[in-house]
Amino acid sequence: MERKDIIRVVMEKEYQISPEAVELIYSSDSSEDLLKYVLLTVNDSVIVIGVEDIDLEGFAAFSAGESPLDKIHASSTEERKILSGASMLSSRSGNPSSKPDSFLVPDPLSESVLSSEPDAITAAPDPSIKSSQDSVPDSSVQDMVLDKAYEPAPDTPDTPDTPDASNTPDTPDASNTPDASNIPDASNTPDTLDIQSENILSDETSASNLVSDSISSVKAPPQTFSSRSSLDVNRSVSSFFGQDNSLSSFPSNRSFRTEPSSSEREIFLDSRDEYKHYPGKNPVTVVSDITGHSTCVGEYMQFVQYFRDRYSRLSEIIRGRINARPIESLKRRNFRRGGDGGSEEISIIGMVSDISSTTNGHKILSLEDPTGSFSVLIRNSDKELFELASKILLDEVIGVTGSITNDGSLMLATKLIQPDVPNSVQRRTGTHGKAVLISDVHVGSSQFMEDAWLDFLDFLKGESDSEDMRELAASVRYLVVAGDIVDGIGIYPDQELELDILDVYEQYRKAAEYFREIPERIRVIISPGNHDAVRQAEPQPALPESIQAYFPESIVFVGNPAFLELDGVRLLIYHGRSIDDLVATVPGVSYQEPAGAVLEMLKRRHLAPTYGSRVSISPEKKDYFIIDPVPDIIHTGHVHTLGVQRYKNVLLVNSGTWQGQTEFQKRVNLVPVPARVPIVDLENFDVKILAFD
Repeated sequence: MERKDIIRVVMEKEYQISPEAVELIYSSDSSEDLLKYVLLTVNDSVIVIGVEDIDLEGFAAFSAGESPLDKIHASSTEERKILSGASMLSSRSGNPSSKPDSFLVPDPLSESVLSSEPDAITAAPDPSIKSSQDSVPDSSVQDMVLDKAYEPAPDTPDTPDTPDASNTPDTPDASNTPDASNIPDASNTPDTLDIQSENILSDETSASNLVSDSISSVKAPPQTFSSRSSLDVNRSVSSFFGQDNSLSSFPSNRSFRTEPSSSEREIFLDSRDEYKHYPGKNPVTVVSDITGHSTCVGEYMQFVQYFRDRYSRLSEIIRGRINARPIESLKRRNFRRGGDGGSEEISIIGMVSDISSTTNGHKILSLEDPTGSFSVLIRNSDKELFELASKILLDEVIGVTGSITNDGSLMLATKLIQPDVPNSVQRRTGTHGKAVLISDVHVGSSQFMEDAWLDFLDFLKGESDSEDMRELAASVRYLVVAGDIVDGIGIYPDQELELDILDVYEQYRKAAEYFREIPERIRVIISPGNHDAVRQAEPQPALPESIQAYFPESIVFVGNPAFLELDGVRLLIYHGRSIDDLVATVPGVSYQEPAGAVLEMLKRRHLAPTYGSRVSISPEKKDYFIIDPVPDIIHTGHVHTLGVQRYKNVLLVNSGTWQGQTEFQKRVNLVPVPARVPIVDLENFDVKILAFD
């Protein structure tokens, strides 16, 4: 039995396993039997199986009496179904009538699985700087290539569906829109909701109303991570966490843990050993960066692990504010009624797998956690709550508080909780100097504003005509570039018609010439964007060493996104491609005020909430898009407009561009704001906007 087989079987049982435990099992003379014994006897509260969870003495004693294989086959059917029905928080499908896929729905204990292979000074406050505690949001979903089969999340775990990629439309088609039977828990929704004298819902709100006019979309992980042009796809009932998680028939002893163990943190969170520190007068510490840590090859279980990590870490944030229970418990408990006749209010935390509307204009959210899925109704009569619900995006993790209908099939929401930033977040103090934030230089483009750029370089070198500008330049310690150093090649149709430099390597050589003019006293940090010569799938690693070699050795190259500390100030860099999705899907978010989009990311504590839209996301074992810890500054770019905003002691900056309006931007009515430079005082986070055009 190979090591990878051990890991696979353990993951299919919804556990993780430490490398030491893998080696211990692998080195056993009866590795298969030992693994089966460990999975049968491991404590239900364990998430990561370590050496301490492997009882060798117990295994030896047990083996002397009864064969572990016999013992396993003597296990109850209920337990077998619970373990194999663990949910990506479950499955992705559309038609529950097809047969199970042998790879996606294996018996975790079968022999076949065990043996398989598998810039002028404008003093702050500037008019462009806003102070806000709120913002407004919606989402465009983009078609991706279906390369794997996923099981559905109906109530019968033994009838999964295997969707065919050829049936996935580039654009939504009415014929492919699922009917009411595809709505989560539709099978449990009565023809008429059983709601009694409290009249929580009007009699006209029947189950058919609750599920009609549903908006569903199918999402599946792409084999490759290139984006496609479609803006929307159908999304069916789906699960994020692996296999079918419908466990209502079989009570489970396994508690749903959200507080990660120390070993789990070692797997999912950055360790200090991975930090990169660049010392000097202007020190930089790279806290989180995909560079050198990517392990993704696009396998099914990697998508499972990615979504589990997202859910685990975001739900932990929400759990500090509400006392939530596993979704599975909603299907197994008769909730008592309060003394006033109302139902008991409970809370759950889940990932949004589907959003639909009823004929009466109410919203239904389908939420999933690793134990199951449940439908939540938001009534349009509750204006404030309904407005918040209209901003909810697919795949974001939220908490919901409400009461359960008498038949136990639906939650009536009274409160929605996003991870958001706590009001008590403290800003770092004590640092001095300035940080210059820029992005989207686009060297090589015929619209690259070279004169403005050279004026900017003269400013950094202290060669400005103004004494104030020279003094300001002398205080600059950092220059942070959030992607798109060059214009690249083949990024959009007919791009070559708008290029002055047709070779991407020549573009980087020219960019390197410019950056060599920046004084050595300024620490330069460069992160890539979608025009740069790195993979399109995010998170993106730093520029390759062959390109870094063109630039001064003192420049720090990081990935996208990257979490840094600049002499103690926490800075999160993200190029910002997901702003496109947020502008398209969140009401009130626009390219003219890009900081509003970043605010929506911050409220969700995630840089790219919706999976499979315009942003191609590589399913790494850790979700690098989660905003944790809370930074002092979030720096984005991509959309070529300037925006500065403050939210709960976090400074949000979208830094504009150095490229004039292209023909493509004219066609999409995007008016750039070029040659504007935000300069942040690292001591008090005041911002000055310099204009160099």
